[in-house]
Amino acid sequence: MKTRISAIPTNIITGFLGVGKTSAILHLLKSKPADERWAVLVNEFGEIGVDGSLFEGQHGEEQGVFIREVPGGCMCCAAGLPMQVALNQLLTRAKPDRLLIEPTGLGHPKEVLQVLSADYYQDTLDLQKIITLVDARKLSDQRYTSHQTFNQQIAIADIIVGNKQDLYQHEDKAKLETYAKQQGAIDAVVLFAQNGEIAPLHLQGKTAAKVKAHHHHSGEEKPLLSELPIPDSGYIKAVNEGEGFYSIGWRVLPSHVFNYQKLFSFLSGIIAERMKAVFITESGVFGYNLTPDTLTEIELDDCIESRIEIISDSINSNWEAQLLACMHND
Repeated sequence: MKTRISAIPTNIITGFLGVGKTSAILHLLKSKPADERWAVLVNEFGEIGVDGSLFEGQHGEEQGVFIREVPGGCMCCAAGLPMQVALNQLLTRAKPDRLLIEPTGLGHPKEVLQVLSADYYQDTLDLQKIITLVDARKLSDQRYTSHQTFNQQIAIADIIVGNKQDLYQHEDKAKLETYAKQQGAIDAVVLFAQNGEIAPLHLQGKTAAKVKAHHHHSGEEKPLLSELPIPDSGYIKAVNEGEGFYSIGWRVLPSHVFNYQKLFSFLSGIIAERMKAVFITESGVFGYNLTPDTLTEIELDDCIESRIEIISDSINSNWEAQLLACMHND
């Protein structure tokens, strides 16, 4: 085990909502050498924070994987004190051989890069390839191509991965290659993948991205809703807004067990840009992931409580009642 934390190979893995960043990181973690310790810092747009539970339900510290999440908004808000505190705690605990950072799909990766490039981390981190996942089918949708964050994610990448290639039409790959030449860095490499299956060798090598180090003012740190005690009602709700999207999420006490069939029916009916969840049901603990393409379900070893986060361009006022109706009535 390392005693001194220095020159940790560090990769930012970014991309817009629902493109498969979490799947890509889970795939990379499966390829982690058995004798190495890897750390993952996740930022989420929503206030509740689900990714940490999804990761921890499949990869634990006993396997050399250490997770920390920073919920609550775009990285330009969270890249200051909360991100630095979380990162410092993670590095101290994990003493990792590699650090993976997943900003929210609505976060500005330049803000993250500014924090990591600061003098404070100069000796600690070795910034390596920045990987941006893109769903090439979205290039015909102006909501994406006119979105500053979407374009910034491409501009900052060393490697642009056209993910979900199994769902593409034949012209989609050529569209991404053309768009990458227009919006990306001169030396950016374009690859294609499905299910986020990126070879670990693509993590290696210095990033070409150059961002001027930036000093954040130390504003007052707000309490994270992902860590507040849940009130007597049995659940806590949080709403966030920014970058043209809304998020709404709930944390539910672990003593409230959900009816598996009712829950699956509710989740299947959600129409949104993105939904992530972990639930304790009478049939076990499950993680859920919804994109406009599909709803996926995985069985998890455990989770500390049920959590759900929905990101959409509008909030459905019926979601809360529908969610609560899925609880098991003893």
